[in-house]
Amino acid sequence: MILLEFILHICCYKSTSMLSLKNITTLLVALVWAQFCQGQVVKPVKFEAPDSVTFRAVSVINDKHFWMSGQHGTVCRSFDGGNSIVCMTVPGYENADFRSVYAFDQNRAIIANIGSPAKMLLTEDKGATWKEVYSNEHPDAFIDGIDFWNDQIGIAFGDPIDGRMMILITKNGGLSWEELSVDARPAVEPGEASFAASGTSIRCLANGKVFVATGGKVSRLFYSDDLGSSWYPVAVPVIQGTDAAGIFSFDLSDDSNWIVVGGDYNVEDGMKDHIFISNNQGESWMPPVQPTRGYREAVQFINETDVIAVGPNGMDISHDKGLNWEMLTDVKGFHVVRKAREGNLIVIAGKGSVIYKN
Repeated sequence: MILLEFILHICCYKSTSMLSLKNITTLLVALVWAQFCQGQVVKPVKFEAPDSVTFRAVSVINDKHFWMSGQHGTVCRSFDGGNSIVCMTVPGYENADFRSVYAFDQNRAIIANIGSPAKMLLTEDKGATWKEVYSNEHPDAFIDGIDFWNDQIGIAFGDPIDGRMMILITKNGGLSWEELSVDARPAVEPGEASFAASGTSIRCLANGKVFVATGGKVSRLFYSDDLGSSWYPVAVPVIQGTDAAGIFSFDLSDDSNWIVVGGDYNVEDGMKDHIFISNNQGESWMPPVQPTRGYREAVQFINETDVIAVGPNGMDISHDKGLNWEMLTDVKGFHVVRKAREGNLIVIAGKGSVIYKN
């Protein structure tokens, strides 16, 4: 019998750019003992976190270091596996909703807000100062996600501008970004965009491969194997056809086994056609035998067979690559799950709260 214990201690301190303790409120986080093979027990515990902040972006470097970001210009970081977490407000961006974050190490991280003007900011000193490295004033500019192949080469993508997906490339660790030419950016259908619900609608893989997901009136995966220079669409039979429906997140355990999750954000419970699995690189798709209990905004393989999916009405786990799902916890309000790029730390974040397992 294996018990997984999730514990959180939040430590916020005051400095020029830090949140004042006057703005800190007591919120709920779940202390979860998840017995993967047999049942779950959930006990809510209280902790202190920035008032009314929803976190939708997490980047987990290893078993000690992770960063996360969210509303009201808030960025948090931990350098001890979550035993302590420091939160800050980025000066001048108090109204920004940072739904994308990529952390390189304990010093360097890049964040992006949603909406226009679209901004990306980089810190190289643990968040003490931030430098604007990209800005787009176009009224349709909207960044949906960021990922990197290595410490230098990365990609950001966003909603379409004039019928073409916004694609940005950096080759110097995020210090500057270049927009792909119009012809090199994927053409999308009317009403096809993407969801910035968890920052997990983009995944960079080895050998220059990258996937991004779209949603709305049309929902697909787009695939590139040359660092984003050329793109190929992959049809997915997920629910779509309205602005609120489609793929919200996806993950791959290997080149063959893919999973997409989503639904309609107006319908949290009782979803259909919101999860699909492929074991042949997207050539065909099948629904799970037992789906999750509702719409899901993020999915993450934690090993070759076990997968976690989270959404506003709870979390589910599958032990067979997404074919059958069971409740992990019914604690509500979580939006993103991420596993360490190097290590076993899993971080799940949401409304003023975090669950983690090392």
